[in-house]
Amino acid sequence: MDLSVVIPARNEAPNVAPLVTEIRRALDGRVDYEIVYVDDGSSDATAAEIRRLGDGFPRLRLLRHRSSCGQSMAIATGVKAARADWVATLDADGQNDPADIPRLWELARASPAAPPLMVAGQRQKRRDTWSKRAASRAANAIRRALLGDGTPDTGCGLKLFRRDLFLELPRFDHMHRFLPALVLRQGGKVISVPVNHRPRERGQSNYGVFDRLWVGIADLIGVMWLMRRAKNPAVIDEQSGP
Repeated sequence: MDLSVVIPARNEAPNVAPLVTEIRRALDGRVDYEIVYVDDGSSDATAAEIRRLGDGFPRLRLLRHRSSCGQSMAIATGVKAARADWVATLDADGQNDPADIPRLWELARASPAAPPLMVAGQRQKRRDTWSKRAASRAANAIRRALLGDGTPDTGCGLKLFRRDLFLELPRFDHMHRFLPALVLRQGGKVISVPVNHRPRERGQSNYGVFDRLWVGIADLIGVMWLMRRAKNPAVIDEQSGP
């Protein structure tokens, strides 16, 4: 299998069928893939909808958290369960466009094995409220200045990376917002690619502007600490036993 598409979801039942349809339209016949939904403690029919679609589509898999553990932990659960060497992540709300995945996949396939690569989506013409766009611009500017990750839009849910690279990263709540910096800390490379962004058409957002702001400040301090203490030893000789 070439690619696992990991989708963390919480209370996104109306968006499941439209998103799966779009992923199939984008990837069928191009890539050997699977879709791994991680239901993060939903209280609606998200899991039931995924099961319904999976009855006739074996590429669709469902994992469930007994209670909500957050988006980062849902992504981690999906990546650990993924069967492919490469993983693409998508937000479950339909704002990321699955039609962008093949372009990211071609970039990844053409890349050398080292340094390990992450391809990060950069949302063009954001289709969010003014307050979300303003908060995102401010947060991205502060993060780039303090972490030096060179990534214009870490909040985009569309990313593509090697599974083994992700599994080597330090894991903590909200880590998904700092994936480019963590990849660089691990000695990897990050490429940002312009991608489409759509308005949310169904359901309600699980995040508020100020929730992200205050939690983000605390997380930023922690990631700065991790970045300053990163060491990536280069192994120059290895001797096998008898």
